Amino acid sequence: MEIIQARRLKQLPPYLFAQIDRMKQEVKAQGADIIDLGIGDPDQPTPEHIIEKLRQAGGNGENHRYPSYEGMAAFREAVAQWYGKRFNVALDPRDEVVSLIGSKEGIAHIPLAFVNPGERVLVPSPGYPVYKTSTLFAGGIQEIMPLTRENGFLPDFSKIPEKALSEARLMFLNYPNNPTSAVAEPAFFEEAVAMAKTSNIIICHDCAYSEIAFDGYRPVSFLEVSGARDVCIEFHSLSKTYNMTGWRIGFAVGNRDIVAGLGKIKTNIDSGIFQAVQWAGVAALQGDQQCVERMRKIYQERRDVLAAGLKSAGLDFDLPRATFYLWVCVPRGYNASEFTMHLLQKAGIVTTPGSGFGEEGEGYIRMALTVDKERMQEAVERIKKVGF
Repeated sequence: MEIIQARRLKQLPPYLFAQIDRMKQEVKAQGADIIDLGIGDPDQPTPEHIIEKLRQAGGNGENHRYPSYEGMAAFREAVAQWYGKRFNVALDPRDEVVSLIGSKEGIAHIPLAFVNPGERVLVPSPGYPVYKTSTLFAGGIQEIMPLTRENGFLPDFSKIPEKALSEARLMFLNYPNNPTSAVAEPAFFEEAVAMAKTSNIIICHDCAYSEIAFDGYRPVSFLEVSGARDVCIEFHSLSKTYNMTGWRIGFAVGNRDIVAGLGKIKTNIDSGIFQAVQWAGVAALQGDQQCVERMRKIYQERRDVLAAGLKSAGLDFDLPRATFYLWVCVPRGYNASEFTMHLLQKAGIVTTPGSGFGEEGEGYIRMALTVDKERMQEAVERIKKVGF
């Protein structure tokens, strides 16, 4: 029997982070001491009060059965309360909040609810790879929105072709941004709302990094802008905020009809999040947020160490106000992949080539602040030693 894969799989590039992990393992097998600044996976443990809640809830037999598809009422209420306190945005937990098995899952499924084969989706480049793959799986056509340093890594809506605007069903936005670390202010979101209303486009805003910010800066929610609720669904995750990447819990909020569309897809694809994990999510959202403040301070210390070291080594970048990434210009004489391999093979440092986030990411590498500051300093010394 000949096993033939669907055409959609043949159109997929190799998943970027799986490739990086393979290369890392190859170098590690040669005995190298690896400093991993590649994948954005927090190295700090999940706060103890969240873990303790999981222990308690995991022992309760009521949590061992199928959970509700849209998420436990208690979890959705905790999300709504958190949004109210954090962003001053009022949400109805009954129909403006849906739980997700991590925000990646929701982003991967949203085009299935609103994009027909052949319809367009506006996708930022560089950008989180799942924006492109989710469009592909729905049979949609990507319309790339270039993010350039000259424009603060914000899309220029005036440069989107009229035909693309008229045919687009969704637009993905992500601020604070992965991989560029750029941030967006309310005026940009207001412009996006006006464009979306004129062109009848749903905005899918990925807000997973809103709680990792520095120097007193506080990122805004898209939903804080007037009229946003008419056009927007916002994706959020507990992964980065509470060091819960392995727990797989997130949520989407916003326009009730958009939330309902995503919820309908989910009821036919998955069976929800283990309730004990949802109770842990309640503890995270409703508990003392000093753990988040401590996390921010740790990342800011690391940012400052790495930034100072890279500047002294002669590398160019914009100091990030949010996220735990540095988006670093590749030095002359290299492309992104070549510089990534140079750092890995010569210095034992794992980074991510910007080209893996889209063609417009060529010329950059991404460095994650997910090792302690002593290892950050060691990475800097290695870069200076091997040169470029």
